[in-house]
Amino acid sequence: MTTDDETTHSADDEASRTDESESDRPVVLVVEDQPAVAETYRQMLADRYTVRVATDGGAALAALSTGVDVVLLDRTMPGISGEEILAEIRDRGSECRMAMVTAVEPDVDIVEMGFDAYVQKPPTRAELVATVEDLLRRSRYAADLRNYCTALSKQATLAAAEKPMAAHPEYATLVADIEATGERLQAAAVDLTDDMAFLSVIRHIDETPGVDA
Repeated sequence: MTTDDETTHSADDEASRTDESESDRPVVLVVEDQPAVAETYRQMLADRYTVRVATDGGAALAALSTGVDVVLLDRTMPGISGEEILAEIRDRGSECRMAMVTAVEPDVDIVEMGFDAYVQKPPTRAELVATVEDLLRRSRYAADLRNYCTALSKQATLAAAEKPMAAHPEYATLVADIEATGERLQAAAVDLTDDMAFLSVIRHIDETPGVDA
C-alpha cells in the first residue's frame, strides 16, 4: 500500500527529474505578437526544447537577459519591429542564433540584417525543428572553431619556447584536444555548404571579443 508520504516523494522526484532534463535543453525564444501563433510554435517545439514566448519587443529584449540559444523572430510587429529587435540583440553582442519567421517575401533589404536563417510563414513543425537544429549546429561549430584557433595559437607559442614542452602532460593534452577538435570541425564542415550557414558562422566568430576571424 502506498502512503501519502511515498506519493509526495514520488511526485517531488519526478518534478526534480523534469526540472533537470529541461535545464539541459537548448532554450528557444519565440518572439511573435499574435499569441495564438506564438502558442502554436511553442507546442511544436516544447517536446525538444525549453521554449519561452515574448509577444512584444520589450518582453523579447528582457527575456534575453538570461541564456537563450535560438530566437525565432517575427519580422513585422507593432511597436519595436523584428528588425529593430534584431539590431539591438546584435549590438548587445549576444551570441544567440536568430531566425526571422515571417510572411514577408525576402528582398535585397535582408542583406544588411544580422539574422542566421529566414523562414516563411506558415512554417511546419518539421521546418521549425530543422531550423533550430541547424542553428544549434552552427553554434557548436563556431565555438569549436574559436577553441581550435586559440589552442593552435597556444601550441605555436609553446613550440617556439626554448624549453622543450613535448614531455609535459599538459602539452600532450593540448595536442590531443587540437586533433579531436579538428576532426569534429572536418566532420561538421558538410553542414556549411550553404552560403548563409557559412557566413553565419564567420559572423559569430568575428563578433566574439578577442577573436580574429
